[in-house]
Amino acid sequence: MPNVIIDFLEGRTVEQKREMAKRVTAAIAETLDCPPEVIQIIMHEISKDQVAYAGVLLSDKDLS
Repeated sequence: MPNVIIDFLEGRTVEQKREMAKRVTAAIAETLDCPPEVIQIIMHEISKDQVAYAGVLLSDKDLS
């Protein structure tokens, strides 16, 4: 059973997440030749204060 974990910044709509799940499932099913029913996708929404690049939080970069 393929398991996919996708981390992304918060702010996407439910419809965007739904569409992503459909497309990722279809791509994996086609590529690995497996039924969509066995593909699990876990989405982690991450807030900008939980991600840093070069020691600077993304939430702080938005302020500059």
